[in-house]
Amino acid sequence: MEVQETRVQTDRVLTIPNILSMARLVGVPLFLWLILQKHDGWALLVLALSGISDYLDGKLARRWNQVSSLGRLLDPAADRLYVLSTLFGLTWREILPLWLTLALLAREAMLLVMVWILRRHGYPPPQVNFLGKAATFNLMYAFPLLLLSDGSGWLSSLAAIFGWAFAGWGTTLYWWAGILYVVQVRRLVRADATAD
Repeated sequence: MEVQETRVQTDRVLTIPNILSMARLVGVPLFLWLILQKHDGWALLVLALSGISDYLDGKLARRWNQVSSLGRLLDPAADRLYVLSTLFGLTWREILPLWLTLALLAREAMLLVMVWILRRHGYPPPQVNFLGKAATFNLMYAFPLLLLSDGSGWLSSLAAIFGWAFAGWGTTLYWWAGILYVVQVRRLVRADATAD
C-alpha cells in the first residue's frame, strides 16, 4: 500500500518545511555527540524536537503548497541519519545488542542495492510506503525509550518494556517494508525485460 504521492509544487529552496528539514540534519551530529557523552536528557530533547519538526515539515509543505524536490530528499535523509546515528550511539553504549543493529543495517544495505538497480533501469527511488513510515515511527519511539531504560528505577523498567516492544515491531515492519520494495523493484525490472 503506497502513500499517495504529492506532486512537487515549488522549486524554492528556502521554504519553512525545508528549513525545518535542514535543522533536523544539523541536529544529527549534535544528537550523536550527546548520546556518546551520556547527556541523555539533552539527547532526548534533540530527538523530540527532531520528531516534532519531522511531523511539521511534511504537514506544512502540503498545507502551504511548498512540496519541493529538495524537501523530498531532505526528509528521508534526516530520518535515516537519525536512525543510523541512534543505532551507532546505542550500540556503542551497549544499550542495543549488536545483532539488532546489524539486522537494521542489513535492511538499509538491501535498500541501497535496490535503489542502485532502479537507477540502472532509469527509475527513481521507490516512494515511501505506509509500512516504511510506520516502521520508522516505531523505531523513533523505541530508541528514546531504550535510552531512558539505561538507568534504574521503575521508570527505566517501564521504558525498557515499551522500548523493546516498539523495537520489535519497528524491526519487523522495517524488514517487511524492505521486502515490499524488493518486490516492487523486481516487478519493474521484469516489466522492462518483457518490454524489450
